[in-house]
Amino acid sequence: MNAFSTSASPAPAGHPASGPATAPLAGTAEPPPGAVGTARPRIEGAGKVTGSVRYAADEPMRDLAHGWVVTSTVSRGRIRDIDTSAALAMPGVLGVIDHRTAPRVNPQAAGFFGTDGGLQLLQDETVPHAGRPIALVVAETPEQARAAALALSVSYDEEPHDTDFSLDHLAARPALPLFGEDANVGDVDAELAASAVVVDERYRTPEEHGSAMEPHSATAWWEDGRLQVIDCNQGPFLVAQTLAALFFLDPEQVRVRAEHVGGGFGSKTLCGPHLILAVMATTLLRRPVRVTLTRSQVFQTISMRPATDQRVRIGADADGRLRAIDHTPAFELSPLAEYLEYCTELTKTLYAAPAIRTRLTAVPLDILPPYSLRGPGATPGSFALESAMDEVAERLGMDPLELRLRNEPAVGPVSGLPFSRRNLVACLREGARRFGWAARDHRPRTRREGHLLVGTGLAATSFGAGALPSSAAITAEPDGTYTVAVGASDIGTGARTALTAVAAEALRVDPGRIRILIADSDLGPAWSAGGSRGTTSWSWAITEAARKLLARSDDPTRPLTVSAETSESLSRVPPKERHSYSAVFAEVTVDPATGEVRVRRLLGMFAVGRVVNPLLARSQLVGGMVTGLSMALHEEGVRDPVTGRHVNGDFAGYHIAAHADVPDVEADFVPDYEPGDPSGIKGVGEIGTVGTAAAIANAVWHATGRRQRILPIRPDRVLEERPEW
Repeated sequence: MNAFSTSASPAPAGHPASGPATAPLAGTAEPPPGAVGTARPRIEGAGKVTGSVRYAADEPMRDLAHGWVVTSTVSRGRIRDIDTSAALAMPGVLGVIDHRTAPRVNPQAAGFFGTDGGLQLLQDETVPHAGRPIALVVAETPEQARAAALALSVSYDEEPHDTDFSLDHLAARPALPLFGEDANVGDVDAELAASAVVVDERYRTPEEHGSAMEPHSATAWWEDGRLQVIDCNQGPFLVAQTLAALFFLDPEQVRVRAEHVGGGFGSKTLCGPHLILAVMATTLLRRPVRVTLTRSQVFQTISMRPATDQRVRIGADADGRLRAIDHTPAFELSPLAEYLEYCTELTKTLYAAPAIRTRLTAVPLDILPPYSLRGPGATPGSFALESAMDEVAERLGMDPLELRLRNEPAVGPVSGLPFSRRNLVACLREGARRFGWAARDHRPRTRREGHLLVGTGLAATSFGAGALPSSAAITAEPDGTYTVAVGASDIGTGARTALTAVAAEALRVDPGRIRILIADSDLGPAWSAGGSRGTTSWSWAITEAARKLLARSDDPTRPLTVSAETSESLSRVPPKERHSYSAVFAEVTVDPATGEVRVRRLLGMFAVGRVVNPLLARSQLVGGMVTGLSMALHEEGVRDPVTGRHVNGDFAGYHIAAHADVPDVEADFVPDYEPGDPSGIKGVGEIGTVGTAAAIANAVWHATGRRQRILPIRPDRVLEERPEW
């Protein structure tokens, strides 16, 4: 990263710089109060609630043209013809880009999981899945572009498609070992045969969509030989690298900014189709082009969580000691792009058992390439594992809490590595105390309130923690303030505010003396806001830069910039099992006559390392738990078996939790610290989602006596023909 001075940069809105007119490079002996660990409102909060903050589709731009995406109406086949004559004759239309006119792109361009055919838009007449972008109409206004897009006449040679997913699909194959080999510890079959109790069930989750509040939008233009982009993504640097590779550009020719992002949940991690098409259009037209997706187009063209079908077998002795865990998940995959829905992450680390086996299976289908969605792999995997654990407790007549406590491992059950810090037991015990778990009658269908059945359930979970290579630069300004530059992305989580606190602590100054610059690929390499590793990765880089700066004694009357990159320091961290942990407790009511399930209470206790900002962290965890509630009761991407297309690809048909569905959710922390991180922190972005659906499903069983092994828990799956009042 090039050293640079930003002494002329203004402080962010609502966050004025303060401090003496000298740069105290030596700092003080201890960090000041009010930095890490203090609840502080978001730096940009006032701008967001007053509407002064601009998102990707809001940025003013001179000479701006607008692109409208045209998507395929068939699920597999070839384009026979696209008649553009009517569209080109319409007012304001500047052009139509399709496979005959689009710029050629690099077929070897790769995403995070390797070569990604999903990036190869408008390169040939092939239609690999329903909703595939097949053209872009560009006009002076969005309305003109939309009208012309509707006037395009497209004919296809349709081919048979396959969107019928299951674990038993004939095309099923072993998934690529992208996060390590499958587990194969001990003799699973022998341990199951020797078990007093064996649970052998299948658990299914549907396709689920990110549904971020802000639809995807990008503006692209050329300026002084550089491709400039304003996008809504979760990692400007990595997106810029992908764009450079895709369009045969030197990385220095590409600049990507994503100043404010209205939610992502994983769906804005990649180089999205709206961005690729905007770059194609500006390259051909040589003027700025903006492409903004409609909500329906987001469902059609933006990656979703794949459906899963998971077989879980667990064997246990009569005293509740586990003997074997066998977890065989299958997930949907597109032939266009490799991906791994890592459903077995928790199976490898959560419970002690002498035999553990996992076998991840991918099922290629004619679908949009799936990708990460909040808590990828761990979230559907937790639903299967924690539901099965509850079934073990049921068959043993044991308290589900006691079953989990009884199988606490001393080291990684599969890896054999020591845990860096494992506080799952503290989460379980404190959560049980606050929830009033000790008073629970563990028999199902024993508690009623009028015509409603009432039940409670719990789930334990973990989520991988750690940092990935990133860089940062800090400039000590002559007025005693500091400008901290890091290629972070704030997707609504409050990254600016959290990183300001980390920088203040590392520099041993008050947070008011920190300016933070983020969300620009020109700021250098940085990990994305993904995998719950954003804050840890960026904070590590900031801490390294601060350490270097404090060791300097340059002229305090001139700006001084110091940069740091963390690859070397990360490689010195000893290998250990590093995770965040949580325990989620749920109380539900069920109307057996209508099948309606209501979540009345949700409590989550979390061990997420040192908490940078309790206000922001709690907000993330509560939001994650609401996402888990939505997964448990509402969210389901449904395909027409004949056409292969989504039948509910909008908010009218794809149901998500609304205000009336969400109770007073409580999230809190147990004391924790990550010794492998210089700031002692772990990620909080996704673990709130991971265990919540299982806790709710277990509570529904406790209320009704009927297991729900398929999500969502719809009324028709709960409805009792002759309810016992």
